[in-house]
Amino acid sequence: MVRQLHYVHDPLCGWCYAIAPLIQAARGVVPVRLHGGGLMTGARRQPVTPQLRDYVMPHDRRIAALTGQPFGDAYFDGLLRDASAVYDSEPPIAAVLAAEQLGGRGADLFARLQTAHYVEGRRIADADVLVDLAAEIGLGREPFAQALADAGGAAVQAHMQASRALLQRLGGQGFPTLALEVDGELRPIDVNAFLGQPQRFADWLRGELPAPAAADANALACTPESCAPPAS
Repeated sequence: MVRQLHYVHDPLCGWCYAIAPLIQAARGVVPVRLHGGGLMTGARRQPVTPQLRDYVMPHDRRIAALTGQPFGDAYFDGLLRDASAVYDSEPPIAAVLAAEQLGGRGADLFARLQTAHYVEGRRIADADVLVDLAAEIGLGREPFAQALADAGGAAVQAHMQASRALLQRLGGQGFPTLALEVDGELRPIDVNAFLGQPQRFADWLRGELPAPAAADANALACTPESCAPPAS
């Protein structure tokens, strides 16, 4: 039986950070294939403003309460007060593609990006920060910088377009959306049924637990319409 987990994500999606422990647990059971959807790209890129901070903080507080995921002071009182910073999903998605191309390290870098953003308050849309983070997980600076350049532009745009097509195919409402592929068949997963329960999710993926009952999702997902405020 051939199985893999498809994960339609965005590096700047708070609810994707909420399920980071689930993804980490899943990686010990099945291969995880990442599909970056592009929450904040193009006209949806967001400068950091007081309005953005006021919008995202209640979501972040809820994520912390539901999952125990940590949020750092450098994020709340640093990045979210940095008027020179920009929320742009395209560069970190390209970085994940570059890391995957170099050595199958896309999921490792994605996890590092989330911690850098939500705990350390680092600007993960900046190329120099992306190179630093790649180096921190053991990727060479020069090879990664070249791979990042190659993964940008048309390449990352095509990837995001394909990811959104997959999201639509799966009937997903936004990011995160998960589906388990078993022998070529895609089976969407109600990720909210496992929120805050990584071991239970891993056991379910191993086939040790029955399918969960549908959870009350309460819109626990990021979409361009609901997870980003209007451009200011």
